[in-house]
Formats: sequence, C-alpha cells, structure tokens
Amino acid sequence: MQEKDFVAYEYKTVLVKAREQARATDMYEAFGWEVTNASVTAAGNVTISLRRDRKQLHKQELVKLERQAEEECATIDSLERSKTLGARVFACIFGCAAALVLGGGMCLTMLVEGSAAAMAGGIVLGLAGIALCAVNYPVYKKLVERKTREVLPLIDGSEEKLAGILERGNGLLSADII
Repeated sequence: MQEKDFVAYEYKTVLVKAREQARATDMYEAFGWEVTNASVTAAGNVTISLRRDRKQLHKQELVKLERQAEEECATIDSLERSKTLGARVFACIFGCAAALVLGGGMCLTMLVEGSAAAMAGGIVLGLAGIALCAVNYPVYKKLVERKTREVLPLIDGSEEKLAGILERGNGLLSADII
C-alpha cells in the first residue's frame, strides 16, 4: 500500500476590489499563500480564497510581514482616495451654492410681478448661477490635479516600501527551498 503525504493547510478569504485583484494575489503569494479560487461578487469586488501549509517555515516572520504589507496597501488606498475627496466635497458644496444662486434668480423674476428691475436682476442672478455651475467642474479638475501632485510622491514611497516587504517575504520562502 502506498502512503500519502498529508499536508495540513490554513485557509483565508480576502475581499478586494476587482482592480486590486492582481496586486492582492501577488502580495499573498509572496507570503506563501496559494490562490485556490477567485470569484466575482456584487459591486465590483472579488473574493479570493487562499491556502497555505500550516507547517510553513518562518511562519511568524511571514505573518508579521503580511500585516505590514496589508497596512501599506491600506495606506496606498487611503492616499488614492484622498486625491479626490477634498475636491468632491468642495464641488458638492460649491454646486449647491451655485444652484441656490440660480434658483434665487428664478424666484426674483417670478415672485416680483410687473417690475422690470426685478426681472433684470433675476436674469443677471440666474446667469451668474449658470456661470458658477459651469465653472464648478474645471475647478474640481484643478483641485484633483493639485492634490495628485502632492500625494504622488507619498504613494510612490508606500509602493516602494510594499515592494521591499514583499521581497523580504519571498526571500523567506526561498530560504525554505534551499
């Protein structure tokens, strides 16, 4: 009778955005995880199922490096979100104010009947509101562009740190093979 080698695995399931699937797969493979399944869920997310040998050498170091890598990924994601967050908040508030100016012009022309001055003032106020609405998007784009220039060096630094962590994890796995 032939004996089989039994391998005990530990399992992990990770939920990531579809655009980050390749990065997550590479990251976890650098720490000894093997992808067993990847399934698409609603809202553009991917569930990645992983397994790793429970008797992995240098497991404590790999777990520590894995946590550091997950923290760096979270830092990169928050920096990516910060590129547009402030500009989005400004654009929403500014857009609401512009719509109120436009509405104020409409109200002025409609509520004050028989007054040519109110009609002219309402038209001017309405045109000012339209102009403010039209300028909102270019201002948004400029704010995003400026914030991207600020944050890009930080993102690059975090990605370099992440690459170093992954290299150390992969080095520990390679040390097991030799």
